[in-house]
Amino acid sequence: MSSVVAALAVLHAGLVLVPVSTRQSATERRTVIDDVEPALVVSSEEPGRIVPGWTWSTAADLPTPEGSSDPAVVGRDDLALIVYTSGTTGDPKGAMITHGNLAAEADALLEAWGWTADDRLLTALPLFHVHGLVVALMTGLASGGSVVLQPAFEACDFLASMRQYVVTMAFCVPTMLHRLASDPDVATVAGLRLLVSGSAPLSVDLFEAFARLGAPILERYGMTETLLTVSNPLDGDRRAGTVGRALPGVVLDAPASGEPPRELRVSGPTVFPGYWRKPGATSEVLTDGWMQTGDIVRTDEAGYLVVCGRSKELIITGGFNVYPAEVEDVLSGAPGVVEVAVVGVHSPEWGEEVVAHVVTDDGQIDHDALEACAEVLSAYKRPRRYIPATTLPRNALGKLQRHLLR
Repeated sequence: MSSVVAALAVLHAGLVLVPVSTRQSATERRTVIDDVEPALVVSSEEPGRIVPGWTWSTAADLPTPEGSSDPAVVGRDDLALIVYTSGTTGDPKGAMITHGNLAAEADALLEAWGWTADDRLLTALPLFHVHGLVVALMTGLASGGSVVLQPAFEACDFLASMRQYVVTMAFCVPTMLHRLASDPDVATVAGLRLLVSGSAPLSVDLFEAFARLGAPILERYGMTETLLTVSNPLDGDRRAGTVGRALPGVVLDAPASGEPPRELRVSGPTVFPGYWRKPGATSEVLTDGWMQTGDIVRTDEAGYLVVCGRSKELIITGGFNVYPAEVEDVLSGAPGVVEVAVVGVHSPEWGEEVVAHVVTDDGQIDHDALEACAEVLSAYKRPRRYIPATTLPRNALGKLQRHLLR
């Protein structure tokens, strides 16, 4: 709760909030602090354990404008947050988010998800990323409803909170949903008005498991630089394996149904103005108001977006393009497979070869079963090697970090 009070106090005072995770190493936190050069570090930790030499305080010491308890007056273009990207490509940057971005996001989600003051949201998402801080906490407060925050995720505790607080909505990432599905009390989710998944791809099997429980998951898409921009509908068909259509106010530049996959571009009031002190990096992704997301997408026959993978993760083997997510989806259907990560590894013959890192329930690789599954793929898409793994590298939001496997 102290972190929530601190975050709201910073914004109330008209200051810029830079959320940093206590789970990060001292070196990682030092990188952020060196980059933003804050006037104040607010933490429950002793200052020497964060970064020596910086002023340290608690939320109670934060100033209010002109000595008043009234909130500061800010404009839509004024900076509200600097949120460091999750670094799935190994290069985290400070994304600047304005008060106008926050207001536009709240307006879009309140309309699209029917979010009202009668709702009570349950979340255990970390508050140092936009999913937990902006989408869950800030938008929940903007709705006039209430938010139940859990500092850490445990499936049994999460389900118990659903019952105790009579929540109507819950926000999760796929890893959380996977753990909920294994809990004997998972049927509790049937009482929710809305169960949302994001931050990482949701498997079709997991979607179908919750649909059978009477809690069809609403999957959506967004990123730090654009906040949420795409969502399956509140009312209507929620399609497994897709992230839906544009949210209100968002314009998408995406391939039409039947066209080859290509990079998604996004425009609209939730798109950020750029990276903190990185004009070069900003110009690489922002062109005439369009954000180049780096995500390769296609559009299905119903007009819903399907994310195929990251452009930087595209594998080019023998001159052919391979999207890791497509191969991973196929291999995930093999018996005993828990999860899969597909990457491109340098090959003197092919340029890159397709390699699959596979986590199984017994730690053993069944090559015959995997190769049988891969038969539905074109020959150039099939992995040339299967590497056993006990876990796959993920960041705090559960996003797969393929670059660490190359």
